Amino acid sequence: MSIFVNGTAVAGPGDPRVSLLDFLREHLDLSGTKKGCNQGACGACTVLVDGARILSCLALAVQYDGREITTIEGLSDTTGLHPLQTAFIEHDGFQCGYCTPGQICSAIGMAAEAKRGVPSHVTVDLAADVTLTRAEVQERMSGNLCRCGAHNGIIEAIQDAFATEMVA
Repeated sequence: MSIFVNGTAVAGPGDPRVSLLDFLREHLDLSGTKKGCNQGACGACTVLVDGARILSCLALAVQYDGREITTIEGLSDTTGLHPLQTAFIEHDGFQCGYCTPGQICSAIGMAAEAKRGVPSHVTVDLAADVTLTRAEVQERMSGNLCRCGAHNGIIEAIQDAFATEMVA
């Protein structure tokens, strides 16, 4: 069994009961993904699996054999930070920074969902392309909590980073 984490194949855990979150943090020393509530309620543990966002505290690592996991550490490359990471810095989209990795991974997955036409609770026209208005972004990011109250900066950073996909 091997899992691809940030582009590198790694052997899966020996124990099939290990969560993906614990596998990343404790077995691979990727501490960017945070353990918040450990119950799937806060979004701090959000990572991307084949580009889709998931809560890694609710997933078993063995479920992802052969799949590509992207953590916050895997978003930057040799040319620098991911544009959303840069936007978070520019818009003060964090205070303590604990939720930031999950917020960023979730926003990348959210933008991909919208691009595929996946509606949200506030999507007005289900037959039209999804327009990522402020209300759409707020609704789609509502599963990621920020206890510091940096939500305005987070929303502004997301809108800035994905401006070509958004209106209003």
